[in-house]
This record gives sequence, C-alpha cells and structure tokens, in this order.
Amino acid sequence: MSPAKRLFADVALGAWERFSRAAAIGPGGRRAARFAEFGEGSIMCFPPQALYGEHAIVVGRGTAIGPNVALTVGMVPGQELIGERMLRIGDRCLIGRGCSIACHFDIEIGDDVFFGPNVYVTDQNHDNSEPDVPVGRQSSVEQPVVIGAGSWLATGVVVTPGVTIGRGVTVGANSVVTTDLPDGCVAVGAPARVVSTT
Repeated sequence: MSPAKRLFADVALGAWERFSRAAAIGPGGRRAARFAEFGEGSIMCFPPQALYGEHAIVVGRGTAIGPNVALTVGMVPGQELIGERMLRIGDRCLIGRGCSIACHFDIEIGDDVFFGPNVYVTDQNHDNSEPDVPVGRQSSVEQPVVIGAGSWLATGVVVTPGVTIGRGVTVGANSVVTTDLPDGCVAVGAPARVVSTT
C-alpha cells in the first residue's frame, strides 16, 4: 500500500471512530431520553441495526450494548404497545455486536448477563396448526422470556418464547434454547440440553 493510501486509511478510520463515539447513545442524551430508563454508565454503540419502542425498554446501569444490535419492542415503529417496560436489561450487562432482541410481550434479562455476538432472543412465534394458511399469517404465540443474572450466552445462541434460563447458566455457541434451563448449568445443542450442573 502506498504512503498516500495508508494515510487516507488512517484518517478515514480515525474519523469513523470519532463519529461512532459521538453517535453512541448514552445517559443524558436526547436519544437516551426516549427509553423508559437508560442507566448511568451505560452505552449503546453506533450504529444500531434497528431501534424502536424505546419507551418500553429499560437499560440498567453500566451496561454495554455493541454495534449493529437490534432492540425492538412491537412489530413496527410507532405501534401502540400492550404495556410499559416490556424489555428490561439489567445492570452491568454486555450485549455483543449483531445481537437481536425482539420483544412483543415480556423479556427480562438479569444483572451481569453477557451475550456473545449474534445472539437472538424473542418472546413471539407463529402457530403452524393450519396447514392451508402460510405460517406468517397464522396467529402469533407470545410467552415471556427470562434470562437469569450472571448467565452467559455464547455466539449465535437463539432463545425461543416461553423460556426461563436460570441464574449463572452457560449456553454454548449456536445452541437453540427451547425449554427452561436450571440455575448453574451448562447447556449445548439444538435443542439445547443440559450437559453439566453445579
């Protein structure tokens, strides 16, 4: 690479980093004021992948939400929601880059929960009991999701509606959690199964 190209790359990267820091959402900012709560010392990095329904989202203190994360409450921006504080993320959490949390009913993430990149959590799915109707047009099933304090969800984990993950649980990469997991266990696979307990 020529010296001119190296200089341009350094300048462009530096400008992008400064812009990304300035565009991040933090306490006291205008965008943070849209949230039900946005805790002291928390940050949502730029750029978000999707962000709406903030007035029903609680972000605790000291929580870091990585870039390209989608936090959504409801199906579309501006939708009238069924409740307040529907998506609750605790204190000192880490939500890795590329994660998606799609809330329609009730999702609670406890304190000190860490997500690796590209974790997907939702509390809604579609029924498929009518074979002559496309699945996307069938009625939806909404069930609360709880992820207990101190848990770790590795890269690519999927958490389905109605699941309660206990406290201090480790879920291995690319696992699909379809049933409750007890406190302190390690679970892996699709569907996730407990492989060890403390």
